[in-house]
Amino acid sequence: MSDLRLSAEDSDDLAVMAAYLQDAVLLVKDVAYLPGTRRIALVMNRFCWENEMGKEATRRPGRKTHLRARTGLHFDQVEGVKARNIAQDRPDGVLNLLTISFEPGKDAPGGTIVLTFSGNGEIRIDVEALEAHLADMGGRWETPNLPSHEAG
Repeated sequence: MSDLRLSAEDSDDLAVMAAYLQDAVLLVKDVAYLPGTRRIALVMNRFCWENEMGKEATRRPGRKTHLRARTGLHFDQVEGVKARNIAQDRPDGVLNLLTISFEPGKDAPGGTIVLTFSGNGEIRIDVEALEAHLADMGGRWETPNLPSHEAG
């Protein structure tokens, strides 16, 4: 198993990144907006979806285990950030990432990156151009929990 490293410069690239990050969990305090460098950085525990499909699937006697990895994600060329339904006064609050999307702006290649969390939480990142980088930051660990998405 190798560490995952991805970059995104358009909405198709971002969709691939979003698929790898679906069901990542992070704390509110693990999101840092750095206006001086025009960057927003996040550190999260991503669910290793790639492990679910291949020969690398981990098996224990009588059950399958799953993997998570500590992952860093940052967006550059940030012009502004807005959060909705995220209790920023609770730094230990847990966020569950559902998806990431890109809304093109009037002035291409600029637009808004939208991180959508469970509970209707959202971070909207206005960017001059889409530039995202993801990198696993260390080992993986086992978890018995498989994320589930029930209807409703």
